[in-house]
Amino acid sequence: MNSVRSSRRAPLRRDLPRVEAGAAFREEELSALEARHPDGLSVQEVVEVFTRRGARLTEATFRKYVQLGLVSRSTRVGRKGKHMGSQGRYPASAIRQIDHIRRLMQQGITIEDIQREFLFVRGDIDALERQLARVYSALDEAIASRGQDDAARTDARALDEARSAGADLLSRLETIERRLTLRARMARALV
Repeated sequence: MNSVRSSRRAPLRRDLPRVEAGAAFREEELSALEARHPDGLSVQEVVEVFTRRGARLTEATFRKYVQLGLVSRSTRVGRKGKHMGSQGRYPASAIRQIDHIRRLMQQGITIEDIQREFLFVRGDIDALERQLARVYSALDEAIASRGQDDAARTDARALDEARSAGADLLSRLETIERRLTLRARMARALV
């Protein structure tokens, strides 16, 4: 069991260079982490990412952020093997969200203020993006199974248009969320 656990953690250790204890993540680090873990991370792996940087984050704190809606919820993923059950996997973007929360708190902003004054729909936008990807994938499979007749080509074009509209929607939502968050920060700075 320990060998499985340590081999699962090994990639995380290579993901992050040694940095000043508790330092905020750089954009390149966050992007690389998200790219390396497209299927998400367990709560223990998320906590480990922070503790490797010398930042204190407990599972209880992480779960509280999720409960308060500041971090995206997990999705259940079945584990291979008989009677292995499933495991909650959080999107790798949870690290970005927690890092952002920690930076706001270092500025003296409380969790209550973060909830009230800062929009944290980023997790919901990420969840919407993942859900759309699952829908597109299921529709792709259904269309591919029908062959290459005229109806299948028409459906494929319609799906491409839906993908484009979905990408546009996600982009617009992200822009609105960033703008509102920036306004809330600026208003807070003026106080």
